[in-house]
Amino acid sequence: MLLEQTQFIEFQIDQERYAFYIEDVQEIIKIQVLKQFPHAIPYVKGVINLRGQIVPVVSLRGLFHYREVEPTKDTRIIFVNHNNSIIGVIVDEVQRVASFSTIQPPPEKVGDMKGSTFVGIGVAEDGLVAIIRIGQIL
Repeated sequence: MLLEQTQFIEFQIDQERYAFYIEDVQEIIKIQVLKQFPHAIPYVKGVINLRGQIVPVVSLRGLFHYREVEPTKDTRIIFVNHNNSIIGVIVDEVQRVASFSTIQPPPEKVGDMKGSTFVGIGVAEDGLVAIIRIGQIL
């Protein structure tokens, strides 16, 4: 498959740009009220009823160790599918559908995260985008 034909959903956390493969994204919705559970892992924000299916929702801010902030009008939940499991991922803002002419391998370590968290780094005309390996965060 040609890289120019591979598409990604690009989104933002804090000032950083990330992406998921578009084929892994099932749906994107505005932030909703979530049913929270006591004693959950801090980045697990609760569950949501998505057309009759109860789906867990996590915060990428929390998972990637960014400071949590209040949702804004741009905050979205991206529902991703991996191995027949759906999970909602809260992001600050969905940017666009993107493709990259070049994808570089990720560094061995990015901050306190392993490089295996990422498929690679997409090179766009306006900067770099970290492509997340969904299986590593689910």
